[in-house]
Amino acid sequence: MNCLACASSVEKALKSLRGIQEANVAVLHNTAKVVFYPDFINSLQEQAIQIAIEDAGFDTATIEKEELHRRNTVCRLRIRGMTCTACSSCVESALEQIHGVKKAIVALATEEAEVHYDPWLVSYKTFIKSVSDTGFEAELISTSNESNNICLKLEGSSTYSQEQVDLIQSSLMGFLGVKNVETDCKNGSIIVSYDPDTTGPRCFLEVIDKVGFKASLQNDLGSPDRSKEMKEYKHQFFWSCAFTMPLFALSMIFMYISTLKSIFEIRISHMFTLGMLLRCILSTAVQFVFGRRFYKGAYMALRHGSTNMDVLIALGTNTAYFYSVYVSIRAATSSRFGEMDFFETSAMLISFILLGKYLEILAKGKTSQAIAKLIDLQPEFATLLELGEKGDILAEKEISTQLIHRKDLVKIIPGRKVPADGIVVSGHSYVNESMITGEACPVPKHAGDKVIGGTLNESSILHVRTTHVGSETALSQIVRLVKTAQMSKAPVQKYADKVSRHFVPFVILAALITWLAWFGAGLSGSYPKSWIPASMDEFELALQFGIAVLVIACPCALGLATPTAVMVATGKGASQGILIKGGQALENTHKVQCMVFDKTGTLTDGKPAVTTTKLFSDLSLANFYSLVTAVEANSAHPIAKAIMQYAADLQEGSYDSEKICEVEGFNSVIGQGVHAILEGRRIAVGNQRLMQHLNIPLSETVQQHLQHIENVAETSVVAAIDDHVAGIISVSDRVKPEAASTISMLKAWGVQSIMVTGDNWGTAKAIARQVGIEEVIAEAEPNTKVEKIKDLQNSGIIVGMVGDGINDSPALVAADVGMAIGAGTDVAIEAADIVLMRSDLEDVLTAIDLSKKTFSRIKLNYVWALGYNVFALPLAAGVLFPLIGLRLPPWVAGAAMALSSVSVVCSSLMLRSYKRPKCLHALKDIKVA
Repeated sequence: MNCLACASSVEKALKSLRGIQEANVAVLHNTAKVVFYPDFINSLQEQAIQIAIEDAGFDTATIEKEELHRRNTVCRLRIRGMTCTACSSCVESALEQIHGVKKAIVALATEEAEVHYDPWLVSYKTFIKSVSDTGFEAELISTSNESNNICLKLEGSSTYSQEQVDLIQSSLMGFLGVKNVETDCKNGSIIVSYDPDTTGPRCFLEVIDKVGFKASLQNDLGSPDRSKEMKEYKHQFFWSCAFTMPLFALSMIFMYISTLKSIFEIRISHMFTLGMLLRCILSTAVQFVFGRRFYKGAYMALRHGSTNMDVLIALGTNTAYFYSVYVSIRAATSSRFGEMDFFETSAMLISFILLGKYLEILAKGKTSQAIAKLIDLQPEFATLLELGEKGDILAEKEISTQLIHRKDLVKIIPGRKVPADGIVVSGHSYVNESMITGEACPVPKHAGDKVIGGTLNESSILHVRTTHVGSETALSQIVRLVKTAQMSKAPVQKYADKVSRHFVPFVILAALITWLAWFGAGLSGSYPKSWIPASMDEFELALQFGIAVLVIACPCALGLATPTAVMVATGKGASQGILIKGGQALENTHKVQCMVFDKTGTLTDGKPAVTTTKLFSDLSLANFYSLVTAVEANSAHPIAKAIMQYAADLQEGSYDSEKICEVEGFNSVIGQGVHAILEGRRIAVGNQRLMQHLNIPLSETVQQHLQHIENVAETSVVAAIDDHVAGIISVSDRVKPEAASTISMLKAWGVQSIMVTGDNWGTAKAIARQVGIEEVIAEAEPNTKVEKIKDLQNSGIIVGMVGDGINDSPALVAADVGMAIGAGTDVAIEAADIVLMRSDLEDVLTAIDLSKKTFSRIKLNYVWALGYNVFALPLAAGVLFPLIGLRLPPWVAGAAMALSSVSVVCSSLMLRSYKRPKCLHALKDIKVA
């Protein structure tokens, strides 16, 4: 296929076949996706599909089904209108039932859904329709976990014709570097898959502009915009109050003013008065205009076989309202009927619930402030440098940061933030990276150094070549990681979800039993008539108790207890350089009983340097290092780099490049070293195990020197030429100053510390003595760390692992909680559950302490939520009424219910004041002293 015309002819040929539901052809991918009805197409008839394509003039080859089903795409949606966990569970269930969906996660607190699906089987449009069918509003955020997919939003008209969208699609598809374009006429959205090394969003907007349309780049990192919902609730609350306050005055105040009472008791028909008419009119407006959102929510929930908070509100208010309507009809048709109406009850209930929802949204907005602060780190504009053919600067242009392409050259003046990750091309300056890494001191930057987007240039002009833009940058990865963590459910939340699932049916049953019990007791004379207020009878008193039970119960508080606390905690952790990747990691951290530490780069700085060299041959030092560096130049190990650096300094910055090129048969043995052939001689550089592996003898003198190196906590690198030891290089890696105090504090908290390292026993024991670790496993292969962790887990111990996040990745995955020291631009794909951005071991203590504080707060939230319902339900049911005459009017119960959710969210917000453990400040004072 060469063009869209080819694709169209293939699609036409496929759609002409019987049993074909859908056929989509991607020109650049050279693939066709065919959705068919299995009743019409069997394994033999599948050949007919291939024949149809071949008849159209193209060759075909079937892609194996196993390959298709390995494809996995993540779609993120914003869901509006959810009120409690019953709503989120309903949406989640609807999404998971769609064919092709592997997993769906719906977060109530963040109002987002994350759907993992097979793009060959289903489209994101199906998800939006499914969510809409459940009664909620869905909006696309992003459709892929790949960084080379962007979403554009057409501006202007709300809907676009198919011809307009096709014109835009064909214009974009003809652009170099564009792989695929997916459009949505209804929402005016365009999803472009492209090669970031060739093109980018700036070019796409220019193409769309040339064909006569305007578009903007849709940012998927921002927090949910609650302003519209907040404005709606505020507007509806004030208008509801405008009707409810006169209604309250008519029912509770004017009846006690004789002049006004006589006016409002003017009879219109039989016992139907002017006051009753006014109350009916005012209440009807509140019930069906300002309370219509509760009807809609209840209908959608019941239609899908579930119950939510809206069901309770609709039942409670309708019971009061329609009983009052019944009273009004009876009064208008009877000359003796004298019952009281409850119009004010339903109106006041709706007004108080609207107020509670408004306050809840205000509080929820504050839980995501950490995300907003992170996003604000990215500058709004950047200075793009346009270059000529010879690399000279032709012009400067101010552009939006979102429109920067990979490999662009940007200018950063002092006082401006770095717009994207990149490499300094020219200039020298100091960059403040504290907002990303937590490093307080500005870092010097020269040509060739990396800079991180969102950091602050302080002293002079830098020219930077961008390497990671948009969603690829470290800042975007951090924001996305925090958002993912806020969406994930902590295990403790499962219990609340189970309770919430059965909560509403239980409350409805309790309300019915309450009404029957009080009404039955009244009819049988089980309590004195004096208990009944003058304006009521047995039925009305029982009805008041039943309505109070319906509206005072609150499943929302239970559903918000965990996610709001996790949201605030993960955001607070991110602001302190601790990236927690989910609720489960946050929950497991405070349970850790044993912490396993790697040595190099974790307990030590990870920057080894050569200290001494001992020669055991007649080679000169320069010749010795010339042979060693020729072999080590092919290794990426930190110790190899240290030797190369030392040799460069020794030889005044130059290597013998000819010898490096002459190396043959290079072989790297994991955890041991390297060996190769150079000038016909076998050269081996590594530890003692490599020498044993290659059967190279170690003399007594050599062994004594190796023992001495181990005793002083240094690493020995043995260099052998033609099976004889030519020299030993001593490499030292400084212990981190905070390592000993961190291990000491863990011990005080009852957490055991173990060190597992691939280094030799002598060095490992010496480092362990310095930091205070008693149990050591040295000369360990990568799988040895995993085996040790599994052994500890099999004995019932919760294990944490602290490593550098790259070579320790198998152990980090195996541990209950993996903590990676340090982070770069690929932080989001690290194996660890927690990333310590500052590379400071004290952050291990902070992570544990934050976890403890968070789950103490979650427990308190559950005390608020469960305690409220445990005490409120019996109180509303009238348990204390026979004893002290305490009765909760339904509108008071509604106000209490509305405030219960607000109290739980405000309780979670207390975590925003979290500070690092005081013991860490004391330890710092000791170190300074």
